[in-house]
Amino acid sequence: MNSTQQIIVSLSSFGASEVGRHGQAWFARLCHAAGADGVEVRGELLRDPDNELPELAAIVRETGLACFYSSPDMLWDADGRFSATALELGIARARVLGAPVLKMSIGGFNAASAAGLADVDARLRPQGLRLLIENDQTESAGTLPALQRFFGGLDAAGLSLDMTFDMGNWHWVGECPLQAAQALSPRVRYVHCKGVQRTSARWVAVPLEDSAAPWRAVFRAMPRGLPRAIEYPLIGDDLLAVTRKAVQKLRSLEDSL
Repeated sequence: MNSTQQIIVSLSSFGASEVGRHGQAWFARLCHAAGADGVEVRGELLRDPDNELPELAAIVRETGLACFYSSPDMLWDADGRFSATALELGIARARVLGAPVLKMSIGGFNAASAAGLADVDARLRPQGLRLLIENDQTESAGTLPALQRFFGGLDAAGLSLDMTFDMGNWHWVGECPLQAAQALSPRVRYVHCKGVQRTSARWVAVPLEDSAAPWRAVFRAMPRGLPRAIEYPLIGDDLLAVTRKAVQKLRSLEDSL
């Protein structure tokens, strides 16, 4: 690692078309060259998992990059049924990568879903793997009431899971990221850093310094020293230079808050 502040790059930041052209392994090497401390491998961008995951694992070992695995699958389906298949696939892929962290969303978790919580714990415990729950861009898995209901169910069951806090996703569900940070900060262990701007049709992800959101206040509401991931578009003719600049800017934030 380059410092105690881990700067991670979500490989989705380079765009689905570019990742499809070059592969996530190519971008993992670019991130290492740019000075990042780690990468977040994206399940939805895997083209050939049986070959790509071992290749990524080899790069992680060779470079010393930290590795997070992001699964696109939901832990509970739209009817609130626990998806053991989704969790097992996420665990298996994280283990191939050698990633100690698996990131997933709760999907359709509801009041009747609590029985599945013990099953999640039972499947994770033997793996020595940390599951981090992310707020996504859906009402069922990305709003503050939904996540508080989920974490309340964990507490009632005597179980514990921590959280990936995506700073931008709250806007897609019409919620305040600062209020969410104040409510959920004790559970946050990893931060997705993206600013937002509103176009005429939708929200778009942008660098923090271009954001319309109070990102400095959000950072101040959460613990210091957490791993931070770049998750906004990294675009340019010189992607190495673009990525290096983004990593340096995010790394410098800890001293400026």
